[in-house]
Amino acid sequence: MTQTHHSIALIPGDGIGTEVLPAAREVLDTLGHRHGITFAYEEFDWSCERYLRLGSMMPEDGLDRLRRHDAILLGAVGHPGVPDHASLWGLLIPIRRAFAQYVNLRPIRVFDGLPSPVRTAVPGEVDFVVVRENTEGEYSEIGGRMNRGRPDEMAVQQAVFTRAGVTRVLDYAFRLAERRGGPLTSATKSNGIVHTMPFWDELVAERAAAHPAVEWNQEHIDALAAKFVLDPARFDVVVASNLFGDILSDLAAAVAGGIGIAPSANLNPEGEHPSMFEPVHGSAPDIAGQGIANPIGAIWSAAMMLDHLGHPGAAADVTGAIARVLATTPVRTRDLGGRASTTEFTAAVLRHL
Repeated sequence: MTQTHHSIALIPGDGIGTEVLPAAREVLDTLGHRHGITFAYEEFDWSCERYLRLGSMMPEDGLDRLRRHDAILLGAVGHPGVPDHASLWGLLIPIRRAFAQYVNLRPIRVFDGLPSPVRTAVPGEVDFVVVRENTEGEYSEIGGRMNRGRPDEMAVQQAVFTRAGVTRVLDYAFRLAERRGGPLTSATKSNGIVHTMPFWDELVAERAAAHPAVEWNQEHIDALAAKFVLDPARFDVVVASNLFGDILSDLAAAVAGGIGIAPSANLNPEGEHPSMFEPVHGSAPDIAGQGIANPIGAIWSAAMMLDHLGHPGAAADVTGAIARVLATTPVRTRDLGGRASTTEFTAAVLRHL
């Protein structure tokens, strides 16, 4: 068997991130033995704990240290003593932007054996992907605050939509829809946002002409959110701006059964820079250290990393093992109504591999 080697940067982060990332690594190593893949890991202690101790989430040369790796696997970031904007803008967002990770990919699937809180979400029928623009849009750095503490205090936040930025994420989404063979839905709000959303809509129509095999439509974000709940099986690929994609993907994760199972990928599709993979759940300080965190999101994120690195068979083995544990065993962590520990659930996945 031909051996393939990958260098992986591990950032466990905060809270339960330090508990679920070892589970993902254990699955990766098990799959590696089967598929002839070896991994070299370098672990970084970049976290809110580091921020409180040293005043920064990562060192000045942090991005250069990550650059030499093939991919980044992240656990979770966040701590009650650190403002969210400090942790995000000190670690995640610089990584996403420095490495042109302009696609945030979030698969949504209702598994057999894991009932959705939405009665219309049926296993085998709900299986779609949210493609979120990940580096510009509503989450720009342009803006500021004036007259703090005065009656005329104001805050300005400037959204930035560029032709290059929107076009590249749309092309990714249309190509994905071509491969999946389903329709594409674009999230918009051009009836209320007068400049950026009409621009987005124009570029969607323009890129659709370059992908004539894809059936597509657009939905206003408010109506789309309702349809995610009322009829989630109708969707296959959903593409959205940074803010809309962020909200829709978390809503979709709840439809699928819980935020603890949701994976994500921050992709540089061209492979010029490392991509980053992380579960959607936060650091969950209320349960950190108890050994009860749900490792599905982290393990599934590791599977997405395998697929991105050119090992779709190994990735399918992982998602298949997760599906079999949920469909054929009672093993569940507490957030899913069970009593299993993180270690016990991971062991069940490994047995099914």
